[in-house]
Amino acid sequence: MREPVLEIKNFHVDYGLGADAVQAVRDVTLTLHRGEVLGLAGESGSGKSTLAYGVTRLLPPPGVISGGSVVYHSPGGSYDVMTLTDAELRKFRWAETSIVFQGAMNSLNPVHKISTQMLDVIKAHEPDLSPQARTARAAEMLKLVGISADRMDAYPHQLSGGMRQRVMIGMALVLQPQIVIMDEPTTALDVVMQRQILAQLVELRERLGFSVLFITHDLSLLVEFSDRIAIMYGGRIVEEARSSDLYKDSLHPYSEGLLKSFPALRGPRRELSGIPGSPPDLRGMPTGCSFHPRCPHAFDRCSTDIPLLATPSSRNDPTRSVACWLPGRTPVA
Repeated sequence: MREPVLEIKNFHVDYGLGADAVQAVRDVTLTLHRGEVLGLAGESGSGKSTLAYGVTRLLPPPGVISGGSVVYHSPGGSYDVMTLTDAELRKFRWAETSIVFQGAMNSLNPVHKISTQMLDVIKAHEPDLSPQARTARAAEMLKLVGISADRMDAYPHQLSGGMRQRVMIGMALVLQPQIVIMDEPTTALDVVMQRQILAQLVELRERLGFSVLFITHDLSLLVEFSDRIAIMYGGRIVEEARSSDLYKDSLHPYSEGLLKSFPALRGPRRELSGIPGSPPDLRGMPTGCSFHPRCPHAFDRCSTDIPLLATPSSRNDPTRSVACWLPGRTPVA
């Protein structure tokens, strides 16, 4: 197992304060290792993006981080991101951790050229670098993501959706951060462009050595491109495993439902079943396991007790964890 680069421990995020607060992220513990791609999957509203914005302290009001820590392990030492001052936080973002947002057209300023936006990032963090060196680095990074340097003077609307997303990836990597958080970066693109961008991301990861937290509702993408996958439901992590293990032998009924909602590329045909019902309303979460109203295997205990995320008794594998009361999936005694 690689050494950790980011450790999220007992993390909580609420929307609002007091008795009316909505718990969007509940007691999440997650570790991102150096040089790996960690996938975070779940339906819309499960808390994936809220977790990413909370970890980077980009959560807009009325979002509130109500508990937990986010320990970043840098080459110079470890520190809790939640304790950084505003000045320290500005240095941490982009230089240590960057984000590729879901909508590239909304993330790029439409009235500024691509060159202006990329050079501003470099200038803000490395003011002593000469203008020529900044331009050369921006051009080199665009070339790495498959965009010719002569497109630097283009405006965002003059680029295709795929090119705009590549520009966002280039901006995220221009300072060579240790961690890149990607929040559904390929949702608005066709499947061919999705595969091209993800393949290029894997190539860049191998070349530059950064770690990736990849957030998406499309589990089929993560199975192919990630090292490990964490499944999120109702604000909690309900299963975590290596991508190959999750695909071949998922343990949580919610993970099974997600896997059965897309067709297999190889092997015999199988019926797509999906998941009945709707995601829970965070303002009135079910008691016990939050998935039990939709679970085909639920029994009495599921509606009263909240299962803990832990290594199941049926697996002697510390890389696997699941939060489920089904036989063989409860924690090791």
